[in-house]
Amino acid sequence: MSGSPRHVLFAAPFFMAATLKFISGAARLPGVALSVVSQDPEDRIPERIRRHLAGHWRVKDALDAQQLVDAARSLSRVLGPPVRMLAALEQMQVPLARAREHLGIPGMGVEAAINFRDKARMKEMLAAAELPCARHALIAGPEDAKRFVDQVGYPVVVKPPAGAGGKATWRLNGDHDLADLLAKVPLGADQPSLFEEFVSGEEYSFDSVLIGGKPVWHSISRYQPAPLTVLENDWIQWSVVLPRDISDARFDPIRQAGFAAVKALGLETGLSHMEWFQLTGGRIAISEAGARPPGAQITSLLSYAHDLDFYQAWPRLMIFEEFEPPPRRYAVGAAYLRGQGGSGGSGGGRVQRIFGLDEAQQRFGELVVEAKLPTPGQPRSDGYEGEGYVILRHPATEVVESAVRELVGLIRVELS
Repeated sequence: MSGSPRHVLFAAPFFMAATLKFISGAARLPGVALSVVSQDPEDRIPERIRRHLAGHWRVKDALDAQQLVDAARSLSRVLGPPVRMLAALEQMQVPLARAREHLGIPGMGVEAAINFRDKARMKEMLAAAELPCARHALIAGPEDAKRFVDQVGYPVVVKPPAGAGGKATWRLNGDHDLADLLAKVPLGADQPSLFEEFVSGEEYSFDSVLIGGKPVWHSISRYQPAPLTVLENDWIQWSVVLPRDISDARFDPIRQAGFAAVKALGLETGLSHMEWFQLTGGRIAISEAGARPPGAQITSLLSYAHDLDFYQAWPRLMIFEEFEPPPRRYAVGAAYLRGQGGSGGSGGGRVQRIFGLDEAQQRFGELVVEAKLPTPGQPRSDGYEGEGYVILRHPATEVVESAVRELVGLIRVELS
């Protein structure tokens, strides 16, 4: 890392909380001169982070590859050509890869980026590599939809091919649900949807690091309940738990298939986030994967579990291809607090009251390492993470699992 600072460009449409953490982590790396390209103005970056930046360029559309190319060239006049271009957001991966390819900058290529972004293509590649995943088809019309459900039966999961974070995902339990979907979502060759066999089981994530195509590190975390259940019931409070010990033989199938899957999709160096199911009889099924850091506070959970700042470890991996696998020192869990009631429906209403906080503080306060608590008057969130969260940590997994389970039942957020 010696010599002149290396110009690294970080692209982000907007300065969301998690995005700012990654920008801060990258900007503070020794030997890095970080520039930022965004749609948001520079003054939206907190001064404590802004003072570490080497430059900023504002664009109208950060998802436009040509605008990323033009921004990189403009910043190059002062900082020199960027040696790396980074983005943490799922939707940024393909345009960023196109910009890198145009400028001759190392990093994940366009084909690999599309493999991770296009969920239908992803499933086809996993199936071709004989990796376990649900039966699926890219559906472009009502006849194809009916043919698919006749083959696999209900329930069926439907999602957009370029979805992210579980948004715009539906479960069809019968013909009436299919009819409702077809009335709401016009299918066509230019607007297909991915239909998948519904897989029932315990749902987990598999986060992994590869360097030069070689597996370096992995993490396993469990969702409770499954994300699709959370999406279907906007009042359910849910949790993610990272057990301290993940060496159990029951995770061997995902260790083998998880690394094989991201390699088959084209990841050479980077951090990948994968959703997967543990089925009966030790079988598994891969749901989908992204070639970027995990969302839903999981990057923070990884940091607390390993006593390592993953918001800086990820850009260090992407810039210098360096990652030292850290020991897992703690079990960590996040309880997500979601509003109930209200007349505004999903995405409407405001937080009116919060029940159970005092008792939760008394019983579990010593385990809490981070919290974002709902406040009266705040608008209802339009995302699945909800109105707030509490992160807990302890060396014993059973302590964290019990505390998280009780927290989601104890705290109640009432909406107006």
